[in-house]
Amino acid sequence: MASTIVFIGPPGCGKGTHAAKLSNDYDILPVSVGEYLRQEVKAKTELGVKIAYIMSRGELVSDEIAVEVVKGVCYSNREKNILLDGFPRTVKQAVLLDEFLPDYNRQVDIAVYFKVSDKEVIRRISGRRLDPLTGKIYHIEFNPPPEGVHTIQRDDDRIEVIKKRLELFYNETAPVADYYKKQKKIAEIDGEGALDEVYSRLLSAIKQYIEKTA
Repeated sequence: MASTIVFIGPPGCGKGTHAAKLSNDYDILPVSVGEYLRQEVKAKTELGVKIAYIMSRGELVSDEIAVEVVKGVCYSNREKNILLDGFPRTVKQAVLLDEFLPDYNRQVDIAVYFKVSDKEVIRRISGRRLDPLTGKIYHIEFNPPPEGVHTIQRDDDRIEVIKKRLELFYNETAPVADYYKKQKKIAEIDGEGALDEVYSRLLSAIKQYIEKTA
């Protein structure tokens, strides 16, 4: 049975960065539901047209649509280890996930919760800067832009917006960690510190669920 791993954590905790690194080092498919939704819209599939209409109204896609996307990934990648990043984002989605995964000979094996303080989240996100000409992302502290490069701060990276995103996370997504904790499938790791240190903690938590490819 292929492994199914879930990443949980506040915005800016490094889920996407570690998912990409895992995909390079191990036989595991990172699944960003948000990215798959954008691909459906770009391909103008029947589902994509529906998603585009919802987004045009400034609304979030329903649990049912998010589930439909994940089902499609599971169907197309039956034999692969899968890492879900950004899903489930609510307890309802977690319940739905548990209900349909057995249809694909899967279950959630482990959920990793990246613990990062609000102060660190704000520090990481609010420091981001975008070069509007190249699309490259910099950080005023960790990776400053070269001298002479004009950058802007995206609206989503402003402190007041970050605080709202954190509030949404604690209200909707943090309870998902409790859901998996009751199933004894949660691994809480310290998401602060050097990238390699956090990655090492992550590998220690999930090593029995992944296979080294080379």
